[in-house]
Amino acid sequence: MNEFAPRPGDALIIVDVQNDFLPGGSLAVPDGDAVIAPINGYAALFANNAHPVFATRDWHPGDHCSFKSRGGPWPSHCVAESRGAAFPAGLALPQAATVISKATDPERDAYSGFQATGLGRQLRARGVKRVFVAGLATDYCVLATVKDALAEGFEAVVLADAVRAVNVAPGDGERAIGEMRALGATLAQLKDVVA
Repeated sequence: MNEFAPRPGDALIIVDVQNDFLPGGSLAVPDGDAVIAPINGYAALFANNAHPVFATRDWHPGDHCSFKSRGGPWPSHCVAESRGAAFPAGLALPQAATVISKATDPERDAYSGFQATGLGRQLRARGVKRVFVAGLATDYCVLATVKDALAEGFEAVVLADAVRAVNVAPGDGERAIGEMRALGATLAQLKDVVA
């Protein structure tokens, strides 16, 4: 039996696949658009089998504390209702997908999809025990989301072909993968999940 085949109790979490994190965006992740095709494959697989799909998004106020204009580390990005905050046209989110907006408080940053969003409560309400996590960026919001998922008692599978790293320092992405594995996450790719 394939341990990675989606089963009842599984959910897909797509992390922050938004225009500002794609090539040409204000905080572009190198090769970030390469996650879209595999994520579309995962999303279709989960939706076709009636497994929940969640999509997180940065949904910042214009004066968010993470912005350089406020002394934060990042350029302005993913401002609520802007084109940069929108999901890209090529991302095929299932109609039933649940969108989770995060980092909406101007005074608090939130890398994790679980931080002040109620995501954990929503997953438990749907009977979810294991989450499959894809998206951007491996070394920031994917890492934080996986760490929180594990801390909340969920099993976590990182979809290695559907994540990309910022790599502010060389190797950050690889270190993030190592940290997630050390905490108990497993890695899979689309061929493992559909096999």
